[in-house]
Amino acid sequence: MTKMVTETLRRGPIMASLLIAAFVALLSQTVLNVALPVMMKDLDVTENTIQWLSNGYMLVNGVLVPISAYFINRFTTRRLFLIASILFAVGTLLCAISPNFGILMTGRLVQAAGAGILMPLMSIVVLTIFPVEERGKAMGLMGIAMIFAPAVGPTLSGWIVEHYDWRLLFYIILPLAVIAVVFGAYAMKNVIQTSNPDLDVLGVILSTLGFGGLLYGFSDAGRDGWSSSIVIACLVVGGISLLLFITRSLLTRKPLLEFRVFQYSMFSLTTLINVIVTMAMFSAMILLPIFLQNIRGFSPIESGLLLLPGAILMGIMSPITGMIFDKIGARWLAVIGLAITVATTYEFSDLHIDSSYSHMMLLYTLRMFGMSMLMMPIQTAGLNQLPRRLNADGSAMSQTLRNVAGALGTALLVTVMTNRASSHAKTLMAGGETDPVQIQMLSTTYGINQAFLVATWMTVAALVLAFFIRKVKPQETPQQTPSPSEAQAQQ
Repeated sequence: MTKMVTETLRRGPIMASLLIAAFVALLSQTVLNVALPVMMKDLDVTENTIQWLSNGYMLVNGVLVPISAYFINRFTTRRLFLIASILFAVGTLLCAISPNFGILMTGRLVQAAGAGILMPLMSIVVLTIFPVEERGKAMGLMGIAMIFAPAVGPTLSGWIVEHYDWRLLFYIILPLAVIAVVFGAYAMKNVIQTSNPDLDVLGVILSTLGFGGLLYGFSDAGRDGWSSSIVIACLVVGGISLLLFITRSLLTRKPLLEFRVFQYSMFSLTTLINVIVTMAMFSAMILLPIFLQNIRGFSPIESGLLLLPGAILMGIMSPITGMIFDKIGARWLAVIGLAITVATTYEFSDLHIDSSYSHMMLLYTLRMFGMSMLMMPIQTAGLNQLPRRLNADGSAMSQTLRNVAGALGTALLVTVMTNRASSHAKTLMAGGETDPVQIQMLSTTYGINQAFLVATWMTVAALVLAFFIRKVKPQETPQQTPSPSEAQAQQ
């Protein structure tokens, strides 16, 4: 068993290794957003197929993150960090040498396997080595690297795909992934207490079928429609499996994913808000590059440069937001941030085929400014209520639901865009429009606007919930209702 001696740890090198790994993982994800339209043409696939480079990534995360709590309790911090980093590096190599969509998709899934372990591990390490009163600042530092990647990613991606083959993106990331492995081997220490838990195999099967079925069903609905037998079958199997998984988790003494973390009210509230915000956030990340390049005709690098100021501002604000959080808590940060997000998301629902570059840049920058007040403070506020013994479970649950929300949000909004665009195209043709190019541009713009309108109502719901956030401290000795199996063991 690894003994925790956090008082004598040098936190600087540990944080540095976490930041490098987080930067590389998120850079790999964000460089694809601007490149997707070019990759779609080069690989000769549709919008619904190309989104699987993002959705498949999140699907594997949705499967692996629930198991991460088991891994974190079973293996030492250093070993688990190295395994995750090496997996990510191998996946990046596969993407770089991929001759077709199949190999590229395989590489993305291997990357996701590494990230699915890495991201919750980072959260639990920060919660372990920093006291409550310093966690906001620590999360803010993590936010710099995690937001600097979206700042660099789109612009780098735009420049690369405009002048070179998109595979060069992964060749640039590969040495950074190797550096993350090498530096982590030197700097990462064992900070989390380990044990020898049993793996709930049935829980793994049910969670895989549950989360996987729902994700695939929602994503495929964008291509085949909601009446498709495959879509219906996936949603039914996913829903039933998830219900069985939750039931089993509540009745099992050592579940794969600890749903009893939701007995902590502030963790439940902040997790729900984060789920909604994550779903809404992906609207701009997926839909805006499609609009900029396919409708407005901007080059990939111009698309990347439009996103750059917002990402830089978000990076600057991250440590500031963290320090403010340590002093006043998350409520008013979340309320102000969500008010800005609601207003800017609504403005994005009124795009036109002649919308100006500067107008969209301003809107996106303001939207990122609002987002900078949300993600880290809200997540930290919820995790702060959990006792230390539930840190790994809370982190895994939070990360799982955010990944699922990201994939479902993307699938839902792309589905809204596709279906509304198709419907509007028929309306235009019925009205006498005969130019196919004009019909496609107008109908796609209409579909994107409708997707942003759905995202606006999501953020309105999150804004209402944000008023109920309050500052809490960890409950080390919570009043907990034992599960049936625990009650039987006590008798």
